[in-house]
Amino acid sequence: QLSPLQERKKKFEKDGEKFYSMLDRHLHLSSKKKESQLQEADLQVDKERHNFFESSLEYVYQIQEVQESKKFSIVEPVLAFLHSLFTYNNLTVELTQDFLPYKQQLQLSLQNTRNHFSSTREELEDLKKRMKEAPLTCKLPGQPTIEGYLYTQEKWALGISWVKYYCQYEKEAKTLRMTPMDQKPGAKQGTLDLTLKSCVRRKTDSIDKRFCFDIETNERSGTITLQALSEANRRLWMEAMDGKEPIYHSPITKQEEMELNEVGFKFVRKCINAVETKGIGTEGIYRTVGSNIQVQKLLNAFFDPKCPGDVDLQSGDWDIKTITSSLKFYLRNLSEPVMTYKLHKELVLAAKSENLDYRLGAIHALVYKLPDKNREMLELLIQHLVNICEHSRENLMSPSNMGVIFGPTLMRAQEDTVAAMMNIKFQNIVVEILIEHFGKIYSGPPEDTTAPPVPPPRVAARRHKPITISKRPLRERPVFFGASVEESGADRHGQTPNGSTDAPKPLHRSRLPTPWPGGDEPGRPPTEGRPDPRAEPDVGKLVARLQDGGVKPAGKAANGVVAIPALRTSTLQARRPAPRPGIYGREGECDGVPKPRSHGEKPVITRPPVRPPDPPCRAPVPPRLEQRPDLIAGTAEETPSSV
Repeated sequence: QLSPLQERKKKFEKDGEKFYSMLDRHLHLSSKKKESQLQEADLQVDKERHNFFESSLEYVYQIQEVQESKKFSIVEPVLAFLHSLFTYNNLTVELTQDFLPYKQQLQLSLQNTRNHFSSTREELEDLKKRMKEAPLTCKLPGQPTIEGYLYTQEKWALGISWVKYYCQYEKEAKTLRMTPMDQKPGAKQGTLDLTLKSCVRRKTDSIDKRFCFDIETNERSGTITLQALSEANRRLWMEAMDGKEPIYHSPITKQEEMELNEVGFKFVRKCINAVETKGIGTEGIYRTVGSNIQVQKLLNAFFDPKCPGDVDLQSGDWDIKTITSSLKFYLRNLSEPVMTYKLHKELVLAAKSENLDYRLGAIHALVYKLPDKNREMLELLIQHLVNICEHSRENLMSPSNMGVIFGPTLMRAQEDTVAAMMNIKFQNIVVEILIEHFGKIYSGPPEDTTAPPVPPPRVAARRHKPITISKRPLRERPVFFGASVEESGADRHGQTPNGSTDAPKPLHRSRLPTPWPGGDEPGRPPTEGRPDPRAEPDVGKLVARLQDGGVKPAGKAANGVVAIPALRTSTLQARRPAPRPGIYGREGECDGVPKPRSHGEKPVITRPPVRPPDPPCRAPVPPRLEQRPDLIAGTAEETPSSV
């Protein structure tokens, strides 16, 4: 039973060496490598760690099994031997009876031992499973809060090295014990006992290594950079040490440092002077950004309340990207933008105008509505941008590019809304106009500070409406045409049917003021002899209204009860058989009938705009009886008409 244990021990040592060697190689990987390579390395380390943990647990399990099996593996064969000895040698009953109590006691002890072994083995199996699921989460009484391997960054005269330590941290006393693991021959390296002051996670972009965090101790000045074995391991160490996240907030925090004060003007002038002195031809100036750490360092140094402005930007410590990024950062973090929230809407509206002269004049006027400090700062910046754009062949920065960069910086919206995002391009246009027309705008205020109104667009008015005759039935309207119908009653009685009842009926020459005898035939709409002058623009409406309400149906004339002799002819003619519509229309429009007219009356010829009148019929028609005007007025309501 010892040979499997020895093999397990060899396997455990081999897996341990393999895991720690791979861990050392993994921790020396650079964070600048591809994310896929780093993830693959992390997976390999986790796999080896899992194998190592499993091998160690199996080794401990084998040791425990051997230790527990000693209690019965030796005694049990002896008992079996004695039992067989007494059985096969037929010992006397006395000896058997004397040995029986001892045998029973031994059996009970063996049974208890075996039961204890079984229960212990189940507990070990359960403990092994829990250790696989959640390693490094249990803390035994009297043990440190957390312990494990950490790498420490040590700076030497020739460079930087990483030294491996076994660290133990006690949270209550805030003590960190560091035991070096890389023992050099002939060197005396003792254990370091440090008292923790603070713990902060190291920013990823500030160091080449991964899983790093900084601590400060009472015994050492400055910070100590430690590297954990993994991200989860670093999280455990930071939780035990009450670690904090790095601070990403703006270096300018005081309200007075966010205003256009003397220090701010001094900072802007120094930045402009440095840029125009040593970097005006830099390609992509103001478009490329500098390091965030360097920008914060520059702003913290310049706006230090103890010695504000005591920074030399002409030195080689500050590159052009850092200076330009610091200038944009300062302008973006003002409590109010340079071009103020008050004039933001007016400037955007001016930029939206399509009239270039109005746009320039409005922006010119609005610039001189700015406060004095804001206008001075704006002039300082625009003059600088003009100088930058003069070297656009070298730095490739045109006024439009500068507008894109400084538009949201100089006139940002007060609230971040969708409308504000849509207006960003107009902010860029404002800055571009200021750059292109700098000489005109800053030569002096405009003569009239009020911006001229936008000229309204020309809209060509419609001169006439087309005259059409609609073929669809018209709905009834209020009879505003009744007066003219009553006044021209005599003319209305001169209507003649002209054939088809489906198509619109053309108008013809005016007839005699006598009623047409065949007007009571159904399906024949009368035509108008002299239409009202006001109805000439719409002939179709006039015809429809006369058909609907101008005259009454011919029911009274068809019953034969007529009081006036003049209507007998009409009733007799109405009893004649009705000819075909086409023939009757031609006969009713013949020219053989005499047409008496009043003195001074001229014939009126009215034609529809689309269809000409039908040709006159050559068939003779018997002459009609003339009627007196007084009888015409009396029988106007009884004149038959087709419906």
